[in-house]
Amino acid sequence: MKIQTAAFVISVTDYHKCPEPKMPEYAFIGRSNVGKSSLINMITGHKKLAKTSNTPGKTQTINHFLINDQWYLTDLPGYGYARTSKTVREKFSNMITSYLSNRKNLMNTFLLIDSRHEPQKIDLEFMGWMAEHQIPFTLVFTKADKLGVNRIKLNVDAYCAVLNESWDELPEIIITSAEEQTGKEAILDFIEGTNTIFEPEMIR
Repeated sequence: MKIQTAAFVISVTDYHKCPEPKMPEYAFIGRSNVGKSSLINMITGHKKLAKTSNTPGKTQTINHFLINDQWYLTDLPGYGYARTSKTVREKFSNMITSYLSNRKNLMNTFLLIDSRHEPQKIDLEFMGWMAEHQIPFTLVFTKADKLGVNRIKLNVDAYCAVLNESWDELPEIIITSAEEQTGKEAILDFIEGTNTIFEPEMIR
């Protein structure tokens, strides 16, 4: 798939105000400072589509982008940013979980994990919540350019080992680097293939 057009549509804090669910939709989420905006800009080929910042927690709304006039890309707020107040964290949590649980045209969520770190409790807990609520997701390991191949494999294997303790089947895994354009084709191929199974009747 080639991205021909990518346009901002709307920012909301309530999933009820999202665009009508007439097209397939794909969400991107991860811990704050995981490199989400850079990854979105990389896969769409638009350097300023998603706003990047050195300050974690920049994304505070559900941001919709229309891609190729055929599907929605949704940039969700990061989770687990310690410097935000408890009230703000709870608001983010409610916003995110309500969207993920109720968005009828959501085909898949790309859950971003910083490949530089060993398994993090908050990431594992979020994966568990997604699995419990039967929300399809793909694990996307970011910032692969920061580590050697062997170290990335060790960290990814560590996550898989923890998940294998209680999961019968692991989600698909994609290794990415916004700097080196790694993983772009894999993500877009996944979306292109999944788009073919979307039917408007699914959302009635």
